[in-house]
Amino acid sequence: MNVADDKIIVKDYFNSTGFDRWKRIYGDGDVNKVQLDIRNGHQQTIDKVLNWLQADENLTEISICDAGCGVGSLSIPLAAAGAKVYASDISEKMVEEGKARGLHTLNNNDNPTFAVQDLEAINGNYHTVICLDVLIHYPQEKMDEMISHLCSVAQSRIILSFAPKTCFLTILKKIGSFFPGPSKTTRAYMHRETDVIKVLEKNGFTVQRDSMTRSRFYFSRLLEATRN
Repeated sequence: MNVADDKIIVKDYFNSTGFDRWKRIYGDGDVNKVQLDIRNGHQQTIDKVLNWLQADENLTEISICDAGCGVGSLSIPLAAAGAKVYASDISEKMVEEGKARGLHTLNNNDNPTFAVQDLEAINGNYHTVICLDVLIHYPQEKMDEMISHLCSVAQSRIILSFAPKTCFLTILKKIGSFFPGPSKTTRAYMHRETDVIKVLEKNGFTVQRDSMTRSRFYFSRLLEATRN
């Protein structure tokens, strides 16, 4: 299946059954044990990124692009901390939910700025570009193009998370435990960390910080790279 098909599948999924599922996971209501595990894992990744950025003590001075923002789980706290945030997602429903949560939390319709947009259509320049838990939806041959484009709009730093391709996780995925249950998610693609780093280096970035979030059903490798 080609890349265009992958994008259509992702967009359709997160505008239909996927939206309802992930809205619950990214919320605070009742969920099943698997969804709770994924919620907690995703939140750990969000918290790590927030801690990294807050440690730099310059959030009020920088612009941030949250590519694949979902319902605003990262964009909203970043805006609350004083960063100027541009948040985009391929799913119209996700963006509308993000806007609603932003208005409820911040009472401000100017920051974050939400937009329905394909990742590769993002333009402009931002101090920091962040893309969390998005690459899992796209195959290896597309990963290079997507990361390269994000690098092109990042002035100083890029932060990515992805499902790392290891023997253990490959086996886990094959037996159906990586994302359990029928029709609950799009196809899950794993990527080798060495491949991701090569793309970053090719675009003039060097990894400075890294972290791994691992739970029963959530696996995410986090990299922060700065421009050389």
